[in-house]
Amino acid sequence: MRIHRARPADIPAMSAIRLAVTENVLRDQTRVTPQMYRDYLALLGRGWVCLIGRKIVGFACASQKDASIWALFVAPGHEGWGIGQRLLRAAVVWLFATGAPAITLSTGAGTRAERFYTEAGWIREDDDARGQARFRLALAR
Repeated sequence: MRIHRARPADIPAMSAIRLAVTENVLRDQTRVTPQMYRDYLALLGRGWVCLIGRKIVGFACASQKDASIWALFVAPGHEGWGIGQRLLRAAVVWLFATGAPAITLSTGAGTRAERFYTEAGWIREDDDARGQARFRLALAR
């Protein structure tokens, strides 16, 4: 299992994983475009992929603009292997290194992802306007 910085060539695999998940499903699959991935990889932040062999099995994207986790998804069948933890760690370390005092994210309420972030030490805040569970992680001092 290897984590490396995502490249534009990784976007089709990242998108395929995003569209294959069974929780936090996109109701409108056109809502997240290839251009959005390109923007997060080059302009707004940074992304990482997890490979097993030559296959991408998970990815994360972080936004430097608002110190948030834009995306963190693991391919179905690869959950529970520590992939999400390693991807999240890469994003968190990078965002804190950019000077962010805290990081935010949102995810579906009542999902495995909500439990994942809670177990990772993130603090649950109020739900956002869409009913998503909002989380915050502050830099330890």
